[in-house]
Amino acid sequence: MKEKYDVVIVGSGVSGLYAALQFSEDISVLVISKRELSLSNSSLAQGGVAAVIDKDNDNYKLHIADTLIAGGYKNDLSALEVLVTEGPSDVLKLRELGVQFDSDSQGNLAMTLEGGHSRHRIAHHKDSTGREIVRQLLELVAAKPNVELLENTMLCSLQKDSGGGFWLGIMSADGEIKPVFAPYVILGTGGIGRVFKYTTNSAIATGDGITMAYNLGAKIKNLSYIQFHPTGFAPPDDSHERFLISEAVRGEGAVLRNVNGDRFVENYDYRGELAPRDVVSRIIIQEGKRLNSDKFYLDITHEEPDFVRSRFPMIYEKCLEEGIDMTKDWIPIYPTQHYLMGGINVDTKARTNVPGLYAVGECSHTGIHGKNRLASNSLLEALVFSRRAATDIILNICVNGCAKPKDEPKMPSKNGKPLRKGIKTTIRNILQESHFVTLDTNKAIEKMPVIEELLKEVYADDLAMSKDLIEARSAVTVAYIVLKEDIENAKNNAN
Repeated sequence: MKEKYDVVIVGSGVSGLYAALQFSEDISVLVISKRELSLSNSSLAQGGVAAVIDKDNDNYKLHIADTLIAGGYKNDLSALEVLVTEGPSDVLKLRELGVQFDSDSQGNLAMTLEGGHSRHRIAHHKDSTGREIVRQLLELVAAKPNVELLENTMLCSLQKDSGGGFWLGIMSADGEIKPVFAPYVILGTGGIGRVFKYTTNSAIATGDGITMAYNLGAKIKNLSYIQFHPTGFAPPDDSHERFLISEAVRGEGAVLRNVNGDRFVENYDYRGELAPRDVVSRIIIQEGKRLNSDKFYLDITHEEPDFVRSRFPMIYEKCLEEGIDMTKDWIPIYPTQHYLMGGINVDTKARTNVPGLYAVGECSHTGIHGKNRLASNSLLEALVFSRRAATDIILNICVNGCAKPKDEPKMPSKNGKPLRKGIKTTIRNILQESHFVTLDTNKAIEKMPVIEELLKEVYADDLAMSKDLIEARSAVTVAYIVLKEDIENAKNNAN
């Protein structure tokens, strides 16, 4: 690792890797990954990438309309138009780059249907699209001589330099902290799922980038816009990470059943199982209250077993590991935290209000999703806006060159008191009680003083810098922002 790079990208998901791929060999880039390079929320994305490729049967207006409906018309229309009109080119570019999307017998992209979409517009690689995209992008980025990839490496501090640019505290797996200077920083750090008790998110998703940006003065917007996926696998144990049963399973004909084995979704919404995720999640909670039961199932046993196994090989294997053969058995499911629509506020070039700081992917708030994300729009957002971030940085470097550091970096110390255990568990329990599918404002108000005291504790000056401290600060900061928004929104609605 060098002391200076032109660009530092924090995160090795689709958005971070696709951004890195855009830079020419005369621009030095460092990509850091909190864990293994392949571990990200992107890698867990099953369904696919939504894009208007088949213009004989689909069009941009329909994709925009579907996204607006899913998002409760709280979407940023200008950003959404960028996404929908530019996205298809990025999807086709991935295919050119070697991503193995499923094809039909004529060699065209095989497009599937998912909940909330009015057309078959989801390009996919079986049921592991994100993993396939990350695999190919990693291979391509690793071959670029101007890009350095570091795994098991964390961002532990982010400071502005008075001459422009940033000092980053980079912590290696052994706890050593070194300063790195960069005129431009792209945050692609993923979501906040691990701040909740149950989530489909990977272990990296603790809101670190959002917290770093917030402490630097970046605007955070709509962090309380959190999506709960209706069909997380519900294991008999109490494990935090719930593997996802993709929207595409319902798109291919699966139905939801209650504890009595009855279908019920159409009793609440005419769209049935293909209603948007937030709608289906709320319906499951309502039905659970009606029957006083949290036992729900996804049933695709009526479809041909060979089709199910070939279309959903990863889900099939994961279910088998849990003793469920989805060709014969109903899959136990329940809503679980899945995705963040809010985040670090950015414009259509992924720029934050802090000069030189960009945010892409799930940690960003482009506004395209509104209050609820439409299935398979997330990977499309990661592609479009990371490319736009890189393009803007390249233009700035061409016009203005790169800033030089003026200040001496002030790095956090690994010496000091250890963090008290149990803080992250406390935060998970608070958010599970106050913000799970539906908001409990009274609980949010009750727990806010607890959060405020925890903020003081985790930001004490005498604590030793560590992975646990970084994640605890992130958890408490994210919970504070979410509950503060919840309380303010409830007051505004009451008025």
